[in-house]
Amino acid sequence: MDVDYSERFLAAIRRFAAESAGFANGEAWFIGENMSFDKALLSALSEAENKAVRRLFEKGVTIPPQPQVLQDLYKKLMNGEADVRAYAKLLAKDPGLVAMLFKVAQNASFRRYQPFESVEHILQAIGLQQTANLVRAIALSSSLPAKHNRKAFEAFWSRSQAISELAMLVAEERVAVCNIFPDQACLAGVFHDCGVPVLMQRFSTYCKDMCLDEPGRWTDLAEEDRRFNADHCVVGYLVGKHWKLPEFICDAIRYHHDLKHMGNHAARTMAAILQLAIQIYHEDRHLPNPEWQSVRPDVLDELGLGDDTLPELIDVVLERYHGASHL
Repeated sequence: MDVDYSERFLAAIRRFAAESAGFANGEAWFIGENMSFDKALLSALSEAENKAVRRLFEKGVTIPPQPQVLQDLYKKLMNGEADVRAYAKLLAKDPGLVAMLFKVAQNASFRRYQPFESVEHILQAIGLQQTANLVRAIALSSSLPAKHNRKAFEAFWSRSQAISELAMLVAEERVAVCNIFPDQACLAGVFHDCGVPVLMQRFSTYCKDMCLDEPGRWTDLAEEDRRFNADHCVVGYLVGKHWKLPEFICDAIRYHHDLKHMGNHAARTMAAILQLAIQIYHEDRHLPNPEWQSVRPDVLDELGLGDDTLPELIDVVLERYHGASHL
């Protein structure tokens, strides 16, 4: 008799999660060191995507846990804490995070509030929820450290940070049309390809096979699916859900290569902002972007741009982007 070892394996995981994390009905999967993952987060995936994700979990792919300071931050927000001093004191527990927060706050989209003199100043000027979004974006990179091929990891985070900064500027320039704000664009920019480092951590050949350490090269989705039976967009979507990102940002992460089939307006708008930021990133570095021509009409339509207004917007964004980098 054939034995379905994958189902036995998953059953064992569910039992262990239920026993160790206190989930009476086994509603969590234990998929990483000292963490559990709510399987309800998979409910929005198709049957094929569910199967692919389960196979990845079986192979040892793990979703990074949120840092404790981030969990504590959101507890305060959920409890309605309004004292900025309490938030500043909490964030001060992680000096590295604070240093990065000051760096992100130098983005030109926050120019009217600068210079920032303290964490309290950032919280007061930008807002509690908005600052929390920036902190969440900052915390991701420290939760996905390089396990091998450090050069590729550094290249990935450098690219993500640049696209995040550009997305923030695009969002601010088009906020009257799109109603997407810079802190939201920052989240989406950092998280949009975060499935890539998750897979890089697990598969030692992923960086080499995907040519991520070669300038101008990026992930070929068809090749990724073929070699690793994975989709970094779906993995990134699960990271976003586990980190409790807004639903429309999670959907933008999942479908940012597939704007034509997106129904949620806010998610489609965010995906369009991401695609334009990616294109501006490529233009700025004189790199080809094979995907741009196929998504360009949908991006322009969603952002209320035309062939005559797009070049001007790109010029404005790049001028502000490079101006901020020299502050």
